[in-house]
Amino acid sequence: MRARSLLGAGATAAVVATAGYPWLWRRACLTWGASAVEVGRAMPGDDLLPAAPVVSTRAVTVRARPSAVWPWLVRLGPGRGGVYTYDWIESLVGLDRHRGLDRQNGSTPGAGEPVPGYREPKPGDLLPLGRRGPALEVAEVEPEQFLVLRSQDGQWVWSFSLHPRGRSTRLVSRNRIEQPGASPTARLVALYVVEPVGLVMERKMLLGVKRRAEEQG
Repeated sequence: MRARSLLGAGATAAVVATAGYPWLWRRACLTWGASAVEVGRAMPGDDLLPAAPVVSTRAVTVRARPSAVWPWLVRLGPGRGGVYTYDWIESLVGLDRHRGLDRQNGSTPGAGEPVPGYREPKPGDLLPLGRRGPALEVAEVEPEQFLVLRSQDGQWVWSFSLHPRGRSTRLVSRNRIEQPGASPTARLVALYVVEPVGLVMERKMLLGVKRRAEEQG
Protein backbone atom coordinates (compact mmCIF):
# COMPACT_ATOMS: atom_id res chain seq x y z
CA MET A 1 0.00 0.00 0.00
CA ARG A 2 2.79 2.39 0.91
CA ALA A 3 4.54 1.72 -2.40
CA ARG A 4 1.32 2.39 -4.30
CA SER A 5 0.80 5.62 -2.40
CA LEU A 6 4.31 6.79 -3.19
CA LEU A 7 3.89 5.83 -6.84
CA GLY A 8 0.59 7.67 -7.00
CA ALA A 9 2.07 10.75 -5.36
CA GLY A 10 5.00 10.69 -7.77
CA ALA A 11 2.71 10.38 -10.77
CA THR A 12 0.57 13.25 -9.51
CA ALA A 13 3.63 15.44 -8.98
CA ALA A 14 4.85 14.64 -12.49
CA VAL A 15 1.49 15.57 -14.00
CA VAL A 16 1.34 18.83 -12.03
CA ALA A 17 4.91 19.72 -12.98
CA THR A 18 4.22 19.01 -16.66
CA ALA A 19 0.91 20.86 -16.70
CA GLY A 20 2.51 23.83 -14.96
CA TYR A 21 5.48 24.03 -17.32
CA PRO A 22 4.29 27.07 -19.31
CA TRP A 23 3.85 29.12 -16.12
CA LEU A 24 6.39 27.65 -13.70
CA TRP A 25 9.36 26.35 -15.66
CA ARG A 26 9.27 27.65 -19.20
CA ARG A 27 11.19 30.86 -18.65
CA ALA A 28 13.94 28.99 -16.80
CA CYS A 29 14.04 26.46 -19.64
CA LEU A 30 14.34 29.12 -22.33
CA THR A 31 16.90 31.27 -20.50
CA TRP A 32 19.15 28.69 -18.81
CA GLY A 33 22.46 30.26 -17.77
CA ALA A 34 21.73 33.63 -19.37
CA SER A 35 21.55 36.95 -17.54
CA ALA A 36 18.67 39.38 -17.98
CA VAL A 37 21.01 41.60 -20.00
CA GLU A 38 21.91 38.72 -22.34
CA VAL A 39 18.27 37.74 -22.75
CA GLY A 40 17.31 41.30 -23.69
CA ARG A 41 20.33 42.08 -25.83
CA ALA A 42 20.11 42.02 -29.62
CA MET A 43 22.19 39.31 -31.29
CA PRO A 44 23.34 38.74 -34.86
CA GLY A 45 20.63 36.82 -36.68
CA ASP A 46 17.70 38.36 -34.80
CA ASP A 47 16.68 40.22 -37.95
CA LEU A 48 16.35 36.97 -39.93
CA LEU A 49 13.29 35.92 -37.92
CA PRO A 50 12.27 39.05 -36.00
CA ALA A 51 8.71 37.98 -35.13
CA ALA A 52 9.54 34.45 -33.97
CA PRO A 53 7.07 33.37 -31.26
CA VAL A 54 9.61 31.08 -29.58
CA VAL A 55 12.96 32.55 -28.53
CA SER A 56 15.49 30.94 -26.21
CA THR A 57 18.73 32.48 -24.94
CA ARG A 58 21.17 30.25 -23.06
CA ALA A 59 24.74 30.85 -21.97
CA VAL A 60 27.82 29.56 -20.17
CA THR A 61 31.05 31.11 -18.94
CA VAL A 62 34.13 29.51 -20.47
CA ARG A 63 37.46 29.96 -18.70
CA ALA A 64 39.29 30.57 -21.96
CA ARG A 65 39.59 33.39 -24.45
CA PRO A 66 37.34 33.58 -27.55
CA SER A 67 40.23 32.40 -29.72
CA ALA A 68 40.22 29.10 -27.78
CA VAL A 69 36.43 28.73 -27.80
CA TRP A 70 35.81 29.48 -31.46
CA PRO A 71 37.45 26.38 -33.02
CA TRP A 72 35.31 24.07 -30.89
CA LEU A 73 32.13 26.01 -31.61
CA VAL A 74 32.50 25.80 -35.38
CA ARG A 75 33.18 22.06 -35.23
CA LEU A 76 29.47 21.45 -34.75
CA GLY A 77 28.18 18.71 -37.01
CA PRO A 78 29.13 15.19 -38.14
CA GLY A 79 32.73 14.77 -39.16
CA ARG A 80 33.67 18.09 -37.56
CA GLY A 81 33.91 17.07 -33.92
CA GLY A 82 30.31 16.33 -32.97
CA VAL A 83 27.59 18.29 -31.28
CA TYR A 84 28.70 17.42 -27.72
CA THR A 85 25.30 16.19 -26.48
CA TYR A 86 23.84 12.87 -25.29
CA ASP A 87 24.27 9.79 -27.48
CA TRP A 88 20.72 8.48 -27.01
CA ILE A 89 19.12 11.82 -27.89
CA GLU A 90 21.40 12.28 -30.88
CA SER A 91 20.54 8.79 -32.13
CA LEU A 92 16.85 9.51 -31.64
CA VAL A 93 16.93 12.67 -33.74
CA GLY A 94 19.46 11.38 -36.26
CA LEU A 95 22.60 13.30 -35.33
CA ASP A 96 25.75 11.41 -36.31
CA ARG A 97 27.85 12.45 -33.34
CA HIS A 98 30.37 9.64 -33.61
CA ARG A 99 31.27 10.20 -37.22
CA GLY A 100 34.70 11.77 -36.84
CA LEU A 101 34.90 11.00 -33.12
CA ASP A 102 36.90 8.45 -31.16
CA ARG A 103 34.20 6.05 -29.90
CA GLN A 104 36.28 4.95 -26.93
CA ASN A 105 36.83 8.25 -25.20
CA GLY A 106 34.50 10.63 -27.02
CA SER A 107 37.33 12.95 -28.03
CA THR A 108 38.02 14.26 -31.48
CA PRO A 109 40.97 12.82 -33.38
CA GLY A 110 44.02 14.81 -32.38
CA ALA A 111 42.22 16.77 -29.68
CA GLY A 112 43.45 20.34 -29.71
CA GLU A 113 44.43 20.02 -33.35
CA PRO A 114 42.30 20.97 -36.36
CA VAL A 115 39.97 18.18 -37.49
CA PRO A 116 41.14 16.84 -40.89
CA GLY A 117 39.49 18.95 -43.58
CA TYR A 118 38.47 21.56 -41.01
CA ARG A 119 38.11 25.10 -42.28
CA GLU A 120 36.43 28.28 -41.18
CA PRO A 121 32.73 28.38 -42.12
CA LYS A 122 31.56 30.96 -44.61
CA PRO A 123 28.09 32.27 -45.55
CA GLY A 124 26.23 29.78 -47.69
CA ASP A 125 27.95 26.69 -46.27
CA LEU A 126 25.56 23.87 -45.35
CA LEU A 127 25.99 22.10 -42.04
CA PRO A 128 24.17 18.72 -42.04
CA LEU A 129 23.34 17.65 -38.50
CA GLY A 130 22.92 13.99 -39.45
CA ARG A 131 21.48 11.56 -41.96
CA ARG A 132 17.93 12.22 -40.74
CA GLY A 133 18.48 15.58 -39.11
CA PRO A 134 18.13 19.02 -40.69
CA ALA A 135 20.81 20.84 -42.62
CA LEU A 136 21.57 24.35 -41.42
CA GLU A 137 22.98 27.10 -43.60
CA VAL A 138 25.64 29.49 -42.38
CA ALA A 139 23.87 32.85 -42.67
CA GLU A 140 26.41 35.15 -41.00
CA VAL A 141 29.82 34.64 -39.47
CA GLU A 142 32.55 36.75 -37.91
CA PRO A 143 35.42 34.58 -36.63
CA GLU A 144 35.80 34.58 -32.84
CA GLN A 145 32.73 36.84 -32.52
CA PHE A 146 29.55 35.24 -33.83
CA LEU A 147 28.07 32.44 -35.93
CA VAL A 148 24.51 32.48 -37.29
CA LEU A 149 22.87 29.35 -38.70
CA ARG A 150 19.40 29.01 -40.21
CA SER A 151 17.28 26.12 -41.40
CA GLN A 152 16.64 25.79 -45.10
CA ASP A 153 12.92 26.40 -44.61
CA GLY A 154 13.70 29.67 -42.80
CA GLN A 155 11.75 28.69 -39.67
CA TRP A 156 14.71 28.27 -37.32
CA VAL A 157 17.64 30.61 -36.66
CA TRP A 158 20.40 29.46 -34.30
CA SER A 159 22.94 32.09 -33.30
CA PHE A 160 26.07 31.99 -31.15
CA SER A 161 28.08 34.94 -29.90
CA LEU A 162 31.30 35.18 -27.92
CA HIS A 163 31.81 37.99 -25.40
CA PRO A 164 35.25 38.35 -23.77
CA ARG A 165 35.41 38.89 -20.01
CA GLY A 166 39.03 39.29 -19.05
CA ARG A 167 40.54 35.86 -19.63
CA SER A 168 37.12 34.22 -19.88
CA THR A 169 34.35 34.22 -22.48
CA ARG A 170 30.59 34.28 -22.29
CA LEU A 171 29.26 31.87 -24.91
CA VAL A 172 25.66 32.84 -25.68
CA SER A 173 23.29 30.78 -27.82
CA ARG A 174 19.95 31.96 -29.17
CA ASN A 175 17.25 30.00 -30.98
CA ARG A 176 14.45 31.73 -32.84
CA ILE A 177 11.69 29.39 -34.03
CA GLU A 178 8.35 29.76 -35.74
CA GLN A 179 5.80 27.12 -36.76
CA PRO A 180 3.53 28.58 -39.44
CA GLY A 181 0.53 26.36 -40.08
CA ALA A 182 1.34 23.95 -37.24
CA SER A 183 -1.62 22.04 -35.82
CA PRO A 184 -2.65 22.49 -32.18
CA THR A 185 -1.25 19.03 -31.44
CA ALA A 186 2.09 19.90 -33.01
CA ARG A 187 2.25 23.10 -30.98
CA LEU A 188 1.57 21.19 -27.75
CA VAL A 189 4.30 18.67 -28.60
CA ALA A 190 6.69 21.55 -29.31
CA LEU A 191 5.82 23.20 -25.99
CA TYR A 192 5.86 20.19 -23.67
CA VAL A 193 8.42 17.94 -25.40
CA VAL A 194 10.64 19.79 -27.87
CA GLU A 195 11.42 22.75 -25.60
CA PRO A 196 12.55 20.69 -22.57
CA VAL A 197 14.49 18.24 -24.75
CA GLY A 198 16.05 21.21 -26.51
CA LEU A 199 17.30 22.50 -23.16
CA VAL A 200 18.83 19.13 -22.29
CA MET A 201 20.64 18.93 -25.63
CA GLU A 202 21.77 22.55 -25.80
CA ARG A 203 22.95 22.63 -22.19
CA LYS A 204 25.10 19.55 -22.78
CA MET A 205 26.39 21.02 -26.05
CA LEU A 206 27.39 24.32 -24.45
CA LEU A 207 29.07 22.53 -21.56
CA GLY A 208 30.86 20.30 -24.08
CA VAL A 209 32.29 23.30 -25.89
CA LYS A 210 33.22 24.81 -22.51
CA ARG A 211 35.04 21.67 -21.34
CA ARG A 212 37.02 21.23 -24.54
CA ALA A 213 37.97 24.90 -24.79
CA GLU A 214 39.10 24.99 -21.15
CA GLU A 215 41.11 21.79 -21.54
CA GLN A 216 42.87 23.07 -24.65
CA GLY A 217 42.89 26.79 -23.86
